[in-house]
Amino acid sequence: MTSLRPTRAYLAVPAHRTRLVAKAATSVADAVFMDLEDAVPPSEKSLALNEAVQSLSALDWGNKRVTVRINAVDSAFIAQEIRALAALPRLDAVIVPKAERAGDIAAIAEQLRAAGSDRPAPVALELLIETALGLVNVDTLAACHDSVAALHLGVGDFAASIGARSSDIGVSPDGYRHVGSAQSGYASAPLDLFAYPMMRLLVAARAFGLIAIDGPCGAFRDSRLTESSAQKAAAMGFDGKQVIHPDQIEPTLRAFMPSDQELAQARLIVEAMEQAEAKGQGAVTLDGKMIDYANVRMARRIIGLGS
Repeated sequence: MTSLRPTRAYLAVPAHRTRLVAKAATSVADAVFMDLEDAVPPSEKSLALNEAVQSLSALDWGNKRVTVRINAVDSAFIAQEIRALAALPRLDAVIVPKAERAGDIAAIAEQLRAAGSDRPAPVALELLIETALGLVNVDTLAACHDSVAALHLGVGDFAASIGARSSDIGVSPDGYRHVGSAQSGYASAPLDLFAYPMMRLLVAARAFGLIAIDGPCGAFRDSRLTESSAQKAAAMGFDGKQVIHPDQIEPTLRAFMPSDQELAQARLIVEAMEQAEAKGQGAVTLDGKMIDYANVRMARRIIGLGS
């Protein structure tokens, strides 16, 4: 896996909102991306880029991973953004929205390298998968250039791309209710709109050694929904989750930290296998369950997350 700073709570902030950017820099979020795309109206694009450059140069970001979401590959703004950002030493990566075609991503990567040739290391790319075509091509996108470091799931635009009947970001519709169910007694069928795209993106990220970031929960004032959404992503194996408001940072960080019970169980598994190895055994029974080296690998990842 690509070695990056922690990315558990990945805070989005509009680049032209300087007060919010300054607060993001001092927040406890692991990572921050300044947005030049959806959160910025067309009339403010130039201002947002100038403010992003200034913030990268002037603010103390501590140990955060700091990125900028540029505009789409076919926009009128992307060439100027690449020229302005590529050489800035504090910029860790650019997030490319609506990533769909490998050729476009490779071209952006080479443009960033050319414009930032004085940097000791090129700016990394993080790809936002938020359309049906992007998800179909996610394996190719993940492997298209050595600058690609992470995959993000864009839950809002993805839902729109597939025609989902939902207007809430990061939340599945309530479910499908059979016609006449109020009279017939049919129950509502559960629907998890994002289970497949989340797993599809996660598998591609793991196959090519990339970081996997889940999309945000739009209900930023609902701490319980925020945390449960993050717990789902953490349990699946994601490295982090986008958050759109500072109030979501703490619940998201909690969700990505193993509980004391999880850590204790993981340590028991490792200890039991070490004892089995000392006896020349490759498996052992623990609490009525068979434990082997696959369990140890899973347990050590949990221990690593808690360190």
